[in-house]
Amino acid sequence: MSSDQVTSASSLIVIPCLNEALHIEALVAKLRPSLTPLNAAIVIADGGSRDGTREIARRLAAEDPRVLFLDNPKRIQSAAVNRAVAELGAGYDYLIRIDAHATYPDDYCERLVEDALATDADSVVVAMQTEGFGTFQKATAFAQNSKLGNGGSKHRTGAAGHWTEHGHHALMRIEAFKAVGGYDESFSHNEDAELDYRLKKAGYRIWMTDKTSMVYYPRARLIPLFRQYFGYGRGRAKNFLKHRAMPGLRQILPLAVAPLAFGALLAIVNWMAVVPVGLWAAACLGYGVWMALGQRNPYGPLAAISAMVMHFAWSAGFWRELLDFRRRVTR
Repeated sequence: MSSDQVTSASSLIVIPCLNEALHIEALVAKLRPSLTPLNAAIVIADGGSRDGTREIARRLAAEDPRVLFLDNPKRIQSAAVNRAVAELGAGYDYLIRIDAHATYPDDYCERLVEDALATDADSVVVAMQTEGFGTFQKATAFAQNSKLGNGGSKHRTGAAGHWTEHGHHALMRIEAFKAVGGYDESFSHNEDAELDYRLKKAGYRIWMTDKTSMVYYPRARLIPLFRQYFGYGRGRAKNFLKHRAMPGLRQILPLAVAPLAFGALLAIVNWMAVVPVGLWAAACLGYGVWMALGQRNPYGPLAAISAMVMHFAWSAGFWRELLDFRRRVTR
């Protein structure tokens, strides 16, 4: 594709962030070379950071008129993107969503726009790989890159370019984004899958690109990891309740984990109650050992622990949202 075709479109690059002082300046520096060829601007939408992110963002905006600072009083990412598009999106063709706590190839934005133009897609999504630094983060990354942690999700493992139902959000045609109402701000998690459902229902097309990808850094401690996946589970339940969109098989299987775990409390009455959850734990640990041996990665057993935390938290979050909704309805 010629450079003239790429420069014929314009892009609004939105970075929702909260307490990302360690990453935001380097991220903007990586994205800045793409601004001229893509007729683009960067919007740093801050959700009330207290670690100096806001001061850094304002300084970057003062240094370069193509970098804009936007306050996000609602704090969550969906609200940040919605506000950026509503207030600053006029005149731009594409929205490119960038996560602050991730790493991207130097030509990431260019490849997205090129594939959008080549396929005439309304949304371009990407594959995501996870990497870690400390012991727990490396183990969690190993788990999230494996079928034990992601269930074979194509936007985790990567695949040849293809039309899809959902993927990690990267680029959207602003016209399509506005037509379906943007993100649902009642979703603090899983807002991307919910929006993809509405895009597909409205007849818009989602393309999983194989021209580029991103690297995500998972939570480095157990409690934040649990909270993250608990939120994911609640978000998936909200999506089901809103659209009656059934989870896929890779999501249905982990749904049983929380009921099995709580059912194990009945072991005080009959020891057999602990068998189902014990089999699940043994299967996860066995898979972790198999990964360690097969891939010569010593983090396999610990990756199994991370995967168990993700399974249980996701399941608990899903059932928490589902049962809470039922209580609200019966009142």
